[in-house]
Amino acid sequence: MSDRPLQPIQNFYRAETAICYGCGRNNAQGLHIQTYWDGQVGVCHFTPRPEHTAFPGVVYGGLLASLIDCHTIGTAIAAMHDAEGRAPGSEPEITCVTGYLNVRFHKPTPMGPELRLEAHIAELSGRKGLVKCELFAEGMVTVSAEVLAVRVTGRTLDDVRRS
Repeated sequence: MSDRPLQPIQNFYRAETAICYGCGRNNAQGLHIQTYWDGQVGVCHFTPRPEHTAFPGVVYGGLLASLIDCHTIGTAIAAMHDAEGRAPGSEPEITCVTGYLNVRFHKPTPMGPELRLEAHIAELSGRKGLVKCELFAEGMVTVSAEVLAVRVTGRTLDDVRRS
């Protein structure tokens, strides 16, 4: 779409679904991950805080997996909007959950510098999106991942809420 918003895809999530610890704008204690989609690449910047330390000077790997999880799901949602030729936030809502998250840690991620995540759609078909992501620290890839995003409908979400 040529009229892409200059704001993160997460700003278009419904208020009641914007509560995720990783990317929910309505979760006061959350990470507030933000994904900016340009039609080809989803980009996210995040600066770890001291409480995100694994051991001195190194970022906790679970945090890195969380960043990748929410960022790739946001990228898939943005790409699905594009594939349908419609703007984020339009009805029906597009929501995805993680089908699988395969993370590879290449080297320790240093505390201090801002991290940059870049996600690309490897495949988009029907209800699924395969997303590949790299996490950069000081220009080096420290973590990479492959994530399967699975689109869920309002009915599916209602079923999840009842269980």
